[in-house]
Amino acid sequence: MTTGLFFLFVMLLGVPIGVCLCLAGLVYIFATDAPVLLHSFPTQMFGGVDSYGLIAIPLFILIGEIMGSGGITRRLVDLAMGFVGSIRGGLAYVNILANMMLASIIGSATAQVAIMAKIMVPEMEKQGYDKTLAAGITVYGGMLGPIIPPSVMFVVYSVLAQVAVGDMLMAGILPGLLLTALFFVVIACMGWFHNYPRNPKQSLQVRARTIMLASPTLLIPVVIVGSIVSGLANPTESAAIGALVAGLVGRFVTRELHLSALPSILLRSAIYSAIVLFLVAAAAVFSWLLIYGKVPQAAAAWIQTVAHDPVTFLLLTNVILLAIGTVIDGIPGLIMTVPILLPIATEVYQIDPRHFGVVVVVNLVLGLMSPPVGLSFFVAAAVTGAKPGKMFMVTLPFFAISCVALVLLSLFPQLSLGLLP
Repeated sequence: MTTGLFFLFVMLLGVPIGVCLCLAGLVYIFATDAPVLLHSFPTQMFGGVDSYGLIAIPLFILIGEIMGSGGITRRLVDLAMGFVGSIRGGLAYVNILANMMLASIIGSATAQVAIMAKIMVPEMEKQGYDKTLAAGITVYGGMLGPIIPPSVMFVVYSVLAQVAVGDMLMAGILPGLLLTALFFVVIACMGWFHNYPRNPKQSLQVRARTIMLASPTLLIPVVIVGSIVSGLANPTESAAIGALVAGLVGRFVTRELHLSALPSILLRSAIYSAIVLFLVAAAAVFSWLLIYGKVPQAAAAWIQTVAHDPVTFLLLTNVILLAIGTVIDGIPGLIMTVPILLPIATEVYQIDPRHFGVVVVVNLVLGLMSPPVGLSFFVAAAVTGAKPGKMFMVTLPFFAISCVALVLLSLFPQLSLGLLP
C-alpha cells in the first residue's frame, strides 16, 4: 500500500514514469526491510532490456524519423487521396486511410498524431472542416499506429509475455483493419448527417498519376510485413531492412532526404529509443518486485471471485485497463499490468497470450484518447491549437465504435488469431 501511494504521489508531481517506477521499487525494498534485494536491482534492470527482440524498437523509430524527413508521409496522403476520390467527407476518409498506411511503418500513436496533424488538419480546414473535428479524427487515425504492424507496443508485449514478436505483429493486422472499417462507417454516418464537403474532382488520369508517383512509398510496409510473413526475416531484421528501404526511397524516389539531415535523424531516434528502453528496464524491476510481493497471486484470487469464465475476465480486464490507460501512457501501462494479468489469463482462464496481448494493447491505446489525460488529444492540441476537451466531445462516435471493436476482439479470438498458423 505504501509503495502504491508513493508511486501515485510522485507521478502526480510530474516525475517521469520511468523514474517513478525505480523510486517505487526502492521504497518497497526499504518498506519491507529487504535490503538484500538491492543487490539484484541493477541486474533486473539490465535483464529487462537484455532481449534481442527489443532491438526492433530503435529501428522502427528510425524508420519513422526517416519518413518524416524524406517526404514519404506526404506521398502516403497523396496516395490515399488518389484512392478515395471526390466522395462526401473524402478528406476524413483520406485521414484514416493515410494513418492506416503510416501505421504500417511508424507504430507509435503519439508520433503518428504529431506527424499527421501537421499535414491533414490544415488541409481539412481549407475544405471547410471544423479544426476541432479534423484534429479529433487525426487522433483516432493515430490509434491504428500501435495496432497495425510494426508496433512498438507489440514488441514490448512480446518480450514481457515471452511470445514470438512475429506472431504478435501478425495478430494486429485484422484488428487494425476492423477498426479502420468501423471508422469509415462512422465517417459515412457523420458525413451524411453533417453534410461534409467533397474533395475537388480529379480526372482518372490525374488520380492514376498520383497513385503511380506515390506507390513506391508502399515498398516500406510491404518489405517489413512481407519479410515477416514469408519467414525471410525476423521482426528485428525486417526493421533493419525497412530502415534501409526508407532511406533509399527518401533519397532516390522522393529526393527529399539529404545526407546532412542524418545526424539529427539519428539523434532524435536515439533519444526516443533511450526513453522507451529505460521505461522497459525500470518496469522490469517494478514487475520483479510485484512478483516477489505475490501481488499477481492476490490479484488472481480477487478476480476469480468476480469473473467465473474467460469472457467475463476479459470484459473486466477491459474496464481495468481502460481506466489505467486514461492516466498512464501505453508502454508504461503495458509493462505495469501484463506481469499481473497475463498469468491469470493464461493459467486460470486458458486464454491465448497472443489474443490477450491484442486486447491489452487496444485497451491501453484507447486510453490515450480518453479523459482525464487523453495524451493523444494534447499532442494534437499542441500541433493544431484545438482544445482537447472539445476534440473528445465532437469525436464521441469514434470512441463508442472503438469500444464496440474492443468488445468484439474480446468475444471473438479469431479476430486476433485468424492470420496465425
